[in-house]
Amino acid sequence: MAEVPIEDVAGRVLIDHALDALKNAYAPYSKFAVGAALLLEDGTIVPGTNFENASYGLSLCAETVALAAANVAGRLKDVVAIGIVGGAITPKGVEGDMPIYPCGRCRQILNEAADLGGRDIIVYCGSADGTLIRRHALSELLPYAFGPADLAHDTPS
Repeated sequence: MAEVPIEDVAGRVLIDHALDALKNAYAPYSKFAVGAALLLEDGTIVPGTNFENASYGLSLCAETVALAAANVAGRLKDVVAIGIVGGAITPKGVEGDMPIYPCGRCRQILNEAADLGGRDIIVYCGSADGTLIRRHALSELLPYAFGPADLAHDTPS
């Protein structure tokens, strides 16, 4: 039996949980469903799904919903990894054979959690059919990120 790296196991588990969350996506306008699943330090998994609104601008991404849920539980600093899947909503269900990636806004919000936890969050990007998973460090997806340290400044005397 071949040994499987733990990150591959974590990625598969997160993508499976994201696929589960995907079933509850509320995307009547874009017809594009997204599911996400966060992994916290203690192994807790926090799901999220996109939640659209007729005004579009008030829509929430799956990653943001999961991060907000972790924050409500006081666990935003505990985020270690996230799995994300998505695809087009069709009469047959959600379809897609290419991994999706977090949008710029979600990358920025993930960076906040990464900064709080002092780690480079691992981002698993998966396809809606569950066949492809790509692993990235958040710093690869958001190089030169703007974060809390950029707001630090001396108090004027």
